[in-house]
Amino acid sequence: MSLRSFLDAVGPREHALAVVGDATEPLEEMLAETFAETQIDIESGGPGETVAASDLAALDLEANPGEDTVVVLLENETPVAASTMDELYESLLAINSDLFTTGARALGEIELPDVLANLADTRLRLRGYPLAHNEKLVLILLSRYIEQRAHVADGGTLRAAFQRLSRLDDEVGTLAVYAELERAAVDVHVYGTPPTDESAAVRDLDVATHTGTDGEYRNCWFVVYDPADPIADPDPAALLCLETEPRIWDGFWTFDPERVAALEAYVATEL
Repeated sequence: MSLRSFLDAVGPREHALAVVGDATEPLEEMLAETFAETQIDIESGGPGETVAASDLAALDLEANPGEDTVVVLLENETPVAASTMDELYESLLAINSDLFTTGARALGEIELPDVLANLADTRLRLRGYPLAHNEKLVLILLSRYIEQRAHVADGGTLRAAFQRLSRLDDEVGTLAVYAELERAAVDVHVYGTPPTDESAAVRDLDVATHTGTDGEYRNCWFVVYDPADPIADPDPAALLCLETEPRIWDGFWTFDPERVAALEAYVATEL
């Protein structure tokens, strides 16, 4: 058993994103660039062309497909979720990672569009800057969303790996998030290679620290939230990524209780 075995158990799914409506070409290009390294195709057309009007109606959208540009997630050619292009623009396409690392977008301000939420349990290959501008941001958004889930629940256990624990010193926004979690009733555990110098963040934060130098500490990025009461608070969530090459990530996220519990148990006992 290893962290990679959890990743290998998740296969790619037959997904496509259908852009329905009058999206401007730059926005559609940004969406395509975000998923360029995945097996997710981008399709476009008017209502009834890429997705039947009856299927759009069944998704119970707040937007009006006749007036708003809608992005529909297709799984095996069946619509399973939709978000407006505006939602994707505000949460993903129009921002960069600095909003998270500097703390400009804090806990309580994270919105996860339905299209991204429903890509759960799908293995994706995403690149970081400078290889790509927006791809890794998908993973950053998911990690912040899971941290926000723990903060809102005000309980349970959160386990997060940073590869380098010094990242807590380097990223003001990340440190602010974990300072907020420290003040909540969340049992927080952080993982990574030990800092070369004394880390003020690790020293000052009242969190459990786990350090190591093997591959699972150096190459793995995970955020795993296990609620205190899975029945009363059924919101488990996890993100797991492996850096397979410099700035290239192979990963997935999940909200499946059994998968989250198994991953949490492995991290708790093996790292």
